[in-house]
Amino acid sequence: MTNQQGQRDSVSLGNIRETCAFAPASVGNVAVGFDVLGHALQGVGDTVTIRQVEEPGVRLAGVTGVLPELPEEVERNTALKAVAAMVDALALKSGFEVHVDKGIPLGSGLGGSAASAAAAVVAVNKMLKIPLPINQLYPYALAGEMVASGSEHGDNVAASLLGGLAMVGPYGHRYPMTIPAPSRLRCIVVHPQIEIQTRNARASLKKGFSRELVVAQSANLAAFVAGCFEKNIDVITASLKDLLVEPQRAASIPGFKQVKAAALEAGALGCSISGSGPSVFAWFQAESAATAGGEAMAQAFTEEGLETRVFSSPVNCPGARLVTDAAS
Repeated sequence: MTNQQGQRDSVSLGNIRETCAFAPASVGNVAVGFDVLGHALQGVGDTVTIRQVEEPGVRLAGVTGVLPELPEEVERNTALKAVAAMVDALALKSGFEVHVDKGIPLGSGLGGSAASAAAAVVAVNKMLKIPLPINQLYPYALAGEMVASGSEHGDNVAASLLGGLAMVGPYGHRYPMTIPAPSRLRCIVVHPQIEIQTRNARASLKKGFSRELVVAQSANLAAFVAGCFEKNIDVITASLKDLLVEPQRAASIPGFKQVKAAALEAGALGCSISGSGPSVFAWFQAESAATAGGEAMAQAFTEEGLETRVFSSPVNCPGARLVTDAAS
């Protein structure tokens, strides 16, 4: 943040010395919007507690949850890097200790790195005398996400911060926006107990696509967004497809073809890979269909010898939010 003279402004911290925030898991890409679309998932996420300390710098105070440890170096830890980016940009005059309670496994395709970064910046934001609007926290959380993915893609970050179905704006426009998906839509995500690292999955993608494929996928994305605004389920169903990335990644997920077929047979509007995988998501109109679809998808993975965890969530669900704060 700079003033008219090009000098960096200092943002004042308030009286709150410790805060805690939760950020949800998310579905990245949403099939049709590679690196552009994401949506939040209810019921699973990361919780980050931030405490102001006298000693300058950003440090890891501890890790709990589904992971026994995380990197202690700022440049290798998404939550620490997000806080450090915020401290640097806003010239915050304090040190910070960060405790991460991981609810999202790494390499799951559920946006775990983005959730840690999102929760961290929401917690720090509460400490500001005048907190920023939540969408303005996006660049700092994105800096954290880059630690894990090696590239600047914000689909999971936007969804985890804002909740619901989120879209990353055009390059050069730093703040994401939300898309009003029909309220009755539900998402099923089935996570097989294998791990795929985002950085590796992105590196394996081929560099070019035919003009015909790019045009077709662009048409799908435009139709999908329009269908969401118009609440047109037929248009959403027709366009909820990934012609570019899914064909390249499907082979890395055992049984993907069978899992997708099971979802569609159960009435899914569409089914694809969540982020880099291995989790697979599907959208449904009714909760009963979603329940049946989740069971069928999990069974298809079971037949491949994989244990699974099934998540069910409204597509429109809350994003990052404060859990507690304490003044001193």
